Amino acid sequence: MRAIQINRFGGPEVLELVEMPDPSPVEGFDVVDVTAAGVNYADTHQTEDSYLSGTQLPVVPGSEVAGLTSDGRRIAAMVGTGGYAEKALAPKGLSFDIPDGVSDGAAVALLVQGLTAWHLLRTCARMAPGESVVVHAAAGGVGTLAVQLAKAWGAGRVIGTASSPDKRALAESLGADVTVDANTSDMNAALREANGGRKVDIVLEMVGGSTFDGSLRALDRFGRLIVFGMASRTPPTPVEPRSLMMGSKTLMGFWLVDCMNDPAMLATPMKELMDMTGTGALRAIVGATYPLEDARQAHTDMRARATTGKVVLVPTTGNV
Repeated sequence: MRAIQINRFGGPEVLELVEMPDPSPVEGFDVVDVTAAGVNYADTHQTEDSYLSGTQLPVVPGSEVAGLTSDGRRIAAMVGTGGYAEKALAPKGLSFDIPDGVSDGAAVALLVQGLTAWHLLRTCARMAPGESVVVHAAAGGVGTLAVQLAKAWGAGRVIGTASSPDKRALAESLGADVTVDANTSDMNAALREANGGRKVDIVLEMVGGSTFDGSLRALDRFGRLIVFGMASRTPPTPVEPRSLMMGSKTLMGFWLVDCMNDPAMLATPMKELMDMTGTGALRAIVGATYPLEDARQAHTDMRARATTGKVVLVPTTGNV
């Protein structure tokens, strides 16, 4: 089979198209013909070994796929690694049937990014109806879903940030009440202005640097800032615990891997996300789609903020 392999750490240039043996059947796994492989921002960290967990080389990247099992079932699965390939081993406990009316690309979008958006709002922030929610990178894979979920679950005001007018327009089309230029020099002031002069209740933050700093200053009393990435690769200013006391602010991190020991933390939200998508209540944005051999370009475009929605590699023909 064809696959993308990393044999040395670096930028997108280390993604190499190779021929390798098909995966062999293993108890508890399905061999899946991959029709859509999800590309996540975390993958760009994995190539340079800057991700939360270390990477052993060589490795075929890609943590999520959609495809067909040997008995013809359409499934979406979290595979850990090995997704950037024509075939992958899908753990049965981390695989979900794709219902009619949900495309393979949309199903992949609901895995890492959909589950992350769900848990950011419900498990971490515990959003209550009427609260204001800031979604950074609102045109991205997590952001496009988080905007819609926050709105569907009764947020008082959804504020999206994005780096271009087109991206901000996309966020607004999905339900953001107001958007902010992600390149603003004063994120604190911009978020408060977007919220009618008031501080905000919840911030979903994955940029780092000055975006984090300004967002933390913009939190209202009992506000919650949930960190789930650092796309800028620039660390924020260190936070002293006592600075959280005035205003009773919460600073929390989230990593989807921590949900994987409890099947209910995946199966329950996945059913809700699939059902919402199937009925049209949730729109999974499948953005740029690349053939497998263009994985380098996919990473380059993602790092350059040139993509929106879910980025997908297509190893074989499918219902993307």
